[in-house]
Amino acid sequence: MALANIRIVMVETSHPGNIGAAARAMMNMGLSDLCLVRPKDFPSAKATARASGACGILRAAKVCDDITQAIADCQIVVGASARDRSVAWPALSPRALAEKFRPQIETQRIAVVFGREHSGLSNDELDLCQYLLRIPCNPKFSSLNVGAAVQVVAYEFYQAAMAQHDATGTAPPASDGWPANLAPGDAVPAGAAEIESFFSHLQQALFDIGFFHATKSGPSLMRRLRRLFHKARLEQKEIHMLRGILSQMQIRLELQHRREAE
Repeated sequence: MALANIRIVMVETSHPGNIGAAARAMMNMGLSDLCLVRPKDFPSAKATARASGACGILRAAKVCDDITQAIADCQIVVGASARDRSVAWPALSPRALAEKFRPQIETQRIAVVFGREHSGLSNDELDLCQYLLRIPCNPKFSSLNVGAAVQVVAYEFYQAAMAQHDATGTAPPASDGWPANLAPGDAVPAGAAEIESFFSHLQQALFDIGFFHATKSGPSLMRRLRRLFHKARLEQKEIHMLRGILSQMQIRLELQHRREAE
């Protein structure tokens, strides 16, 4: 089972005990990839105590300065959020998430991002995610501890991976780092870092041609464009093609400006 492809990302966690609880939940369900973005207190004896034997996951946890660093090599990024957005974003329950990406568990790295205990993820952070994660619970008491939330998600991925393994008999990921069941000639999904570079390029190109100035709704429009391209699940070759188009637009615009200045 390729549960090593599932990355749990915790952003600015205030209580180290929650990090330990998440590590324990991950080890219960066979996950091992924990990434912490600017944790308030880590390493911590409190985290170790709550981990209850899952200390190996804590020792191997990667600490990052920002989310973009944490998800750079991930092809699928999901942000946990209990609140609605002004621009509708595809939302999945933990079970629907695990079922939707069950075929990709063996071949792609999936990041599930959990926000701060009291304020969750910001809009800018959610913009980096292709899907929202919603955990159904009692609407009269919907505040779920982050360690418990990780447990729910980890359980559903474990069940999905077991079902995938039983159905296909697929092998674990190749040791050379190339995803199992994905030959070098196959289409390779774009990673989060490549997608974010494309969005930055797209935003700059739209500014260069005056599109954002004309609409006066740059941030909102850019959010809708993100949603559009996220739905397409872009491949590396498609990213390169789109950025080539944007570059040619910018080159032609620069040539036009030069001719006008002569």
